[in-house]
Amino acid sequence: MLPGRGQDGRAARLARFLGTRVAWTEVGDGEFFCPGCGGDRNYQRLTGRRRFTLLGVPVVPRGDTGPVVECAACRRHFGTDVLDHPTTIRFSAMLRDAVHTVALAVLAASGTSSRTSLETAAATVRAAGFDDCTEEQLNALVEALAADTGRVYGRPCGAGLAIELHEALDPLSPHLAPAGRESILLQGARIALADGPYTPAERDALFTVGSALTICTDDVTLLLAAAARTPS
Repeated sequence: MLPGRGQDGRAARLARFLGTRVAWTEVGDGEFFCPGCGGDRNYQRLTGRRRFTLLGVPVVPRGDTGPVVECAACRRHFGTDVLDHPTTIRFSAMLRDAVHTVALAVLAASGTSSRTSLETAAATVRAAGFDDCTEEQLNALVEALAADTGRVYGRPCGAGLAIELHEALDPLSPHLAPAGRESILLQGARIALADGPYTPAERDALFTVGSALTICTDDVTLLLAAAARTPS
């Protein structure tokens, strides 16, 4: 059979005459984490209309397509769910705020009378990104929290603190690997253990942290026990 003959040949000739083209229209823009580039990039949000083409000329509408997200750098198209992933800058801020909230919750559970706990909490918060955090600032925040909620030190984690923990940790948890979620819990555990064994209120606060991080109860128990056995 001669080249270009037969079914494949007919399909190739037909493809030169007929095709489909998408005309894209920008409907928004912003900054996102591009999975193709592996970093923060600008994007355009696009919607499109398909048309059949004859000899490269659009002739017949074929309906809408998209929306899609186009990276301004690599020009790849992604589904709009890619915008659910925080940018690197936003993720860093979420992580920093999460550690700060966990530290406050643990301190509020046991009170701030222990200088060792305050020092450990401040060092933990500074390492997370709040470079200027001091023991005095944390102490003032915990006292203000207690005054605002009428909280009594040594009581189980109240509804207000539980809500704050979930507000800080729920949006972050889906974007953390299991080791990352465990790391946040263990940072809280080290604060609680700085002045001695866990108190019931501290343990309750840490289990609330674990729940917000979607760590199952059995795993929280094992992690807290392992932290207590680890020399400081």
